[in-house]
Amino acid sequence: MNAIDGMTCAKPGCDNRGKPGLSIVGHGSFAAKSGRRQRYRCRVCGGTLSTNTGTAYSGLRCSRREFNQVANLRVEGVSISATSRVTGRSRNTIARWLERAATAAKRLNQRMLHDFDIIELQADELCTFIRSKSRPTWLFATIEVSSRLWAGSVFGRRSSRNARAVLNDVIFRGRLVGCPLIATDGFEYYFGVIGGLFESACVYGQVLKTRRNDRVVRVERRVKIGTASRLKAALWASEDSAPLNTSFVERLNLTIRQGSAYLRRRSPCHARGADQLRGHVELPRCYYDFIRPHRALKIGRETRTPAMQAGLVSAPMNWSDIFMVPAPHCVFLVAVVHMP
Repeated sequence: MNAIDGMTCAKPGCDNRGKPGLSIVGHGSFAAKSGRRQRYRCRVCGGTLSTNTGTAYSGLRCSRREFNQVANLRVEGVSISATSRVTGRSRNTIARWLERAATAAKRLNQRMLHDFDIIELQADELCTFIRSKSRPTWLFATIEVSSRLWAGSVFGRRSSRNARAVLNDVIFRGRLVGCPLIATDGFEYYFGVIGGLFESACVYGQVLKTRRNDRVVRVERRVKIGTASRLKAALWASEDSAPLNTSFVERLNLTIRQGSAYLRRRSPCHARGADQLRGHVELPRCYYDFIRPHRALKIGRETRTPAMQAGLVSAPMNWSDIFMVPAPHCVFLVAVVHMP
């Protein structure tokens, strides 16, 4: 496919807006820091555009490599202040770039995380706070164990409503295969939520851990939906779980905390608002699912990403693949334009 085939006019009021490749022609070139770049023109409205128009790179006074480096530092748990010191850019500039990056990552997550198989599901919550510890909030996270896909996440109170929201989102996006095996901790609302969403079309068990002096001294497993024989059959068919466990979602929680300056334990960083925290998590989620090869998914010489294992993509993506996706009906100027 030629570069011009993917170009769309983003000018408001243009009849050709959002139609890739139609009535778009070459229109010379212009100088950029990385060299000369092709310019295009819409024959309908006469507006000009480039390959960056409508993407996260649009209007940036830096190279794509520097923007990608800031995103890489962010998903490795580096704070905004530390990123500013490393790159030599101001803190406000880094914050604006990360807001752009998070918006692009959220857009890709919403577009790509569909039609994955739900064979074995685990759910858990991790606690953080906004502004001060007197305002705690919870991140509900789910993982599809067979593909290691970070399937869903919701921020909010530790309530039945949010437990239902994260599981309902996974069911809406995914595709149930047979009778899925679901495992959670002993949070009181999971049983009612899973029973209402799946009824008897799943095997659901809880893993209850007793701790003493910050050490696990006893693990109790309970079958909440289904029978002991159905649970045994589900565990026998599972390629990952021998006993009923929540190990995979707990490992995902550790990955989330290590890759997030806001969620890391004993971190001096914290989010100032709920929207900022929600947007912040979309970037490491996109990185985990689509870019970072998962060591548990090594098959021969190939190490796959969770999205590859789930059949959503055929190869690992990179930051340019994510940030070069044009925003529908939206153009990035100096700051990000929020999608409704």
